[in-house]
Amino acid sequence: MRLPAWLARHLAALRALLVFTVLLGVAYPLALVAAGRLPGLDAKADGSLLTVDGRAVGSALIGQSFTDADGNPVPRYFQSRPSAAGDGYDPTASAASNLGPESVVDTLAADPRQSTRSLLSQVCARSRAVGLLDGVDGRRPYCTPDGVGAVLAVFRADGLTGRIIRVVSVNQTAPATPFVASWQGVPVELAQPGEDYRAAGGLVTPVRGDAPEHPAVPADAVTASGSGLDPHISPAYAGIQVARVARERGADPAVVRRLVAEHTTGRALGFMGAPAVNVLELNLALDRNLPAR
Repeated sequence: MRLPAWLARHLAALRALLVFTVLLGVAYPLALVAAGRLPGLDAKADGSLLTVDGRAVGSALIGQSFTDADGNPVPRYFQSRPSAAGDGYDPTASAASNLGPESVVDTLAADPRQSTRSLLSQVCARSRAVGLLDGVDGRRPYCTPDGVGAVLAVFRADGLTGRIIRVVSVNQTAPATPFVASWQGVPVELAQPGEDYRAAGGLVTPVRGDAPEHPAVPADAVTASGSGLDPHISPAYAGIQVARVARERGADPAVVRRLVAEHTTGRALGFMGAPAVNVLELNLALDRNLPAR
């Protein structure tokens, strides 16, 4: 007996559904799982985990912080680059800060916990902190000595023209001291929490200052990666940390530099990307070869 055309079409669709469910919903996933169990691939399939005494301490593919309970850097370890993923290196919240070069003015509130820092102030604060930690010059262009963006709101008598009648350092509040005492003869004020000087007509004016053109603190030490999970730092950032790590471990800096070199990977295919140092692998090597006193 010949089936009606509409029923034949439905049965054909059902057969196709069953076949592709078995192929793509069962066989294909099982094949991938089996491939991930092959020798040489099993470690990568498990997340490239690194272990110490049989205990997983992290992944070679995801960065982590080396800080104490209060969030302060542990001096005997190389420090990772900053992270904007959740509270830091959170794989479930992989993301960038979405802040760009126009983010130079902080949002200041009476309660410091409700204030938000601009990208410029974040970079300035990080650079200053790295400079203090590693004993290098932490100054950067457009940063104040106390580690915020060196930005003024300049008010003129006729809006964008005319004589200057008021100048405010928009990222500094009491008890700080304005990073410049005056601007074109007008005394510089400190910002008041809750004030929007840009909306009030102030012309936002970043001030470069006298910082060197090429800062001692590399860019990857003060900016987060796009994913917030980057496990690597640049050889330049590792280089300024060598003296501190060697001192804290009572080791010869040359030995520490050799470990850095051993954990530095080159450019992909010899020309893509940049050399990088895997921080977790390097710190594990330090603990094995140069245990802290």
